[in-house]
Amino acid sequence: MNAQSQIAAKTAIDPENFALANCLRALAIDAVNAANSGHPGAPMGMADAATVLFRKHLKFDASAPDWADRDRFVLSNGHASMLLYGLLHLTGYEDMTIDQIRNFRQWGSITAGHPEWGHAKGIETTTGPLGQGLATAVGMALAERALAGEFPGLVDHRTWVMLGDGCLQEGIGQEAISLAGHLGLGKLNLLYDDNDITIDGPTAISFSEDVPARFRACGWHVISCDGHDANALDAAMSAAKAETTRPTLIAMKTIIGFGSPNRAGTAKAHGAPLGEEEGALAKAALGWNAAPFEIPADLAASWKEIGTRGTAERKAWEAKLAASNHANAFRDRIAGKLPDNYENKVSKARNALFETPQKVATRKASQIALEHLASAVPAMIGGSADLTGSNLTRVSAVDSQFTAEMPGRYIGYGVREFGMAAAMNGLALHGGFKPYGGTFLVFSDYARNAIRLSALMGLGVTYVMTHDSIGLGEDGPTHQPVEHLASLRAIPNLNVFRPADAVETLEAWDIALTSSTTPSLMALSRQGVPQLRDTGDENLTRRGAYIIRQFGNARDITLLATGTEVSLAIDAAHLLHDEGYSVAVVSMPCWELFDAQDDAYRDATLGDAPRIAIEAATAFGWTRYVDREADVIGMPGFGASAPAERLYEEFGITTKAIVASAKAKIAS
Repeated sequence: MNAQSQIAAKTAIDPENFALANCLRALAIDAVNAANSGHPGAPMGMADAATVLFRKHLKFDASAPDWADRDRFVLSNGHASMLLYGLLHLTGYEDMTIDQIRNFRQWGSITAGHPEWGHAKGIETTTGPLGQGLATAVGMALAERALAGEFPGLVDHRTWVMLGDGCLQEGIGQEAISLAGHLGLGKLNLLYDDNDITIDGPTAISFSEDVPARFRACGWHVISCDGHDANALDAAMSAAKAETTRPTLIAMKTIIGFGSPNRAGTAKAHGAPLGEEEGALAKAALGWNAAPFEIPADLAASWKEIGTRGTAERKAWEAKLAASNHANAFRDRIAGKLPDNYENKVSKARNALFETPQKVATRKASQIALEHLASAVPAMIGGSADLTGSNLTRVSAVDSQFTAEMPGRYIGYGVREFGMAAAMNGLALHGGFKPYGGTFLVFSDYARNAIRLSALMGLGVTYVMTHDSIGLGEDGPTHQPVEHLASLRAIPNLNVFRPADAVETLEAWDIALTSSTTPSLMALSRQGVPQLRDTGDENLTRRGAYIIRQFGNARDITLLATGTEVSLAIDAAHLLHDEGYSVAVVSMPCWELFDAQDDAYRDATLGDAPRIAIEAATAFGWTRYVDREADVIGMPGFGASAPAERLYEEFGITTKAIVASAKAKIAS
């Protein structure tokens, strides 16, 4: 069947749906051509399915984009962004004007090359790094089920995801598919754009597995259909909604660049403008006669009506919420508001440490803090990537396992660090939760791209990363992070905490829970450390760095340190002071917060005396605070397998080495 015959056949199935879908195709052609950049093929191929979804199945109201019980729609293959922007514009989202469509991919527009959360209403998450939209949607589905368990009758919605071959080839895709199937997330529905094309050409070059069989093996409900047959798509989506105990994959066989006479079904339709000539030919083949960026009035009116389809249901839900005894609690949860007694709980936790100082590993200090805070903050939902006993992330308040049968406040993510991190983003984006999850710091590399998206989107997600240095000992250099702190500190808008003791760990948790637009990462020790503070009401960690000890009235030397090395610095300062030197010890639990302080505070804290730094990691980055990397007592390279005490000795991270380095610096 030639292209024209294909178009005629699909038009005949549901002429109205086809005409509405052509609005999306035309806008994609026009916007990508105008920008001379973008991906027209996927929007043209997925337009029929997107139209059926928004027209008949998606629960939404374009006039109330933040409706808490709306369905979530995630475009995981974010390069198809013009499909989403077209849908938002046509259905009447107020901020998605035709001028924004005209300025696709331009400076200052909300129509970025890939959808960015916060830029426009209706964008549920930032997508583009393939697979993460899918994994983030798993988090949204987790949130829906957990919140429905807490607020029955007020939460009942679905998460719909469009994705392509790339999302399924990425490893995170399999992590997400496996977890969702295991947990039976029956309100998660995927629309798979099975078009047999990748950037390099046919998928046969690199991808030949039986995708439906793979999903079935992971416990999914699977439906296959023609992605350009509106009736088949409608039936598939109805069947997906009828399934309640398994997530559903709808495998849609589609043609990339549908309608383009010379590029449809080829890689040439994927990532480049069709151009004026081919664009005109495609429009002619589709029967589209309107001028660029113009939508015929009757079709525009039909799309606007689709955008109001959920208004009555939304208003009924709002009336139900208003009549509910849980209305205020629900609104507070969605708004991310902390309970009224939160500050009192933090104060009690601090006083408990002052009354009974704890000489423990900071991972244990984190668990102590969680025991106090998780009981006070019902929005906290925890988990670990199969390292609960090491991360110490499970406490009594969240000691209810999330299973296929019952939602809980603790999620067993399995050995899926990347999937866990992306799912936590979804939990945060959904609203109602403050997620945290644990793994070893060295495995932050697995999760890094999702951590980066947490920071890019500005989400209050907390990463509990334990075993933070050579101090973990015998597991050796494969598990001993040395470069990771520097790497993570390089990510904008990420607070990296390496607390020195139980008090700083509690303070870090306090900051994490009150930071709604910045994610937090806790680098926590395996080995025990003494508690260094036993008085004071101020959260000094919020300053990022502060003088924790002062020996003498002036300063001959300033010792900067983080985490487990702060106590070493204090011990060295004692020895130096005994020899007549005046020494200040500065604990630096969070560089990012310290750099945000005013110049006067920073200057007063760092002082004008010579400085050396101590951290059981590489020296990279420390030269913003000390003169040169030679002034850093840390790791020259990878670690080794041995008990922690021996490793510190062998690598020269000792009080003796600090004293010697300080004297040499003073004398230089």
